[in-house]
Amino acid sequence: MRARLLPMLAGVLFAAAAHAQGYAGLGTDAEGYGVVSPDYRLTFPRDHQPHPEFRIEWWYVTANLSGPDGAPLGLQWTLFRQAVRPPGDTDADGWASPQVWMGHAAVTTAREHRVAETFARGGVGQAGVTAGPFEAWIDDWAMTAADDSLDRLRLRARGADFSYDLTLRAEGPLVPQGQDGYSVKSAAGQASHYYSQPFYSARGTVTLDGRGIDVSGRAWLDREWSSQPLTGAQTGWDWFALHLPDGAKLMAYRLRSADGSAYVPGTWIAADGTPTPLADGVLEIEPLAWHRAEGGEIPVRWRVRYPDRGLDLTVAALNPDSFMTTAFPYWEGPVSYTGTHRGEGYLEMTGYRDD
Repeated sequence: MRARLLPMLAGVLFAAAAHAQGYAGLGTDAEGYGVVSPDYRLTFPRDHQPHPEFRIEWWYVTANLSGPDGAPLGLQWTLFRQAVRPPGDTDADGWASPQVWMGHAAVTTAREHRVAETFARGGVGQAGVTAGPFEAWIDDWAMTAADDSLDRLRLRARGADFSYDLTLRAEGPLVPQGQDGYSVKSAAGQASHYYSQPFYSARGTVTLDGRGIDVSGRAWLDREWSSQPLTGAQTGWDWFALHLPDGAKLMAYRLRSADGSAYVPGTWIAADGTPTPLADGVLEIEPLAWHRAEGGEIPVRWRVRYPDRGLDLTVAALNPDSFMTTAFPYWEGPVSYTGTHRGEGYLEMTGYRDD
């Protein structure tokens, strides 16, 4: 039953992609779903939990780690929730639930990129997010806390040839992205509600082919939800999450349109967690080198400039083949950078496949 269910759910979850308006159908009409509003104010722990009136949301962790030998290693844990129809007066429970869940996990080294994916239907206990204490799970993958905050988390997942078990400890505050969590994605006004916890220290074990590796480093959590985050003309994005040497952080994304233009906002996050929203055009992001991976030409070396702060970085992928070979594929992996500063972070890129 489970083996037959997974491809069915993959088809349901990404049915819009076949006739996509914007990347992965995220620019399609969202009538009947929740509307993102600049008047909404983030409230915790409420907003750690699902928002089923919206079409899509995610709980997303990336981590830059190293083992005893100092070699860099990246890790991803993601839980997606997708509604397959707008909420009704009496939404069905059990297998008739309109909520579909998907989990992605990956471990990346300079030589390997290992990926796992799993699906579940809402309403039957296979996946979900609860508070008091906080838990986000799908099958036996889980992100758990001892209370209703995200200050200290345990993160677990496994695939056919890897697993990991980490403890994350927040060393700074939660950070709203955009204007108080209202994150604009286009000049036309598409938006999401978005906040991050970019200040985690991380420690635990990554197991590859049965061999456990003690790892430590830092991690970044993103929480985002929307119903129509893109326009019909936007074909994909390049998302950067960079840790600066002085403890500051930079989040930036480059949303590409079919006509070759791009919308490029971001957030500068001071070491104490104070965010400065960056309007379109403040940052300069351009690809420098490309790599053929999984049916597409992928930019794996970038120049990122923030002239107002004297920031001029060359960002490079740890592993150019960090392609997520999932039901709807994308590139995601750890990066390092040089230039006016030296450091590390994570990069996600979508919409580059030829098909």
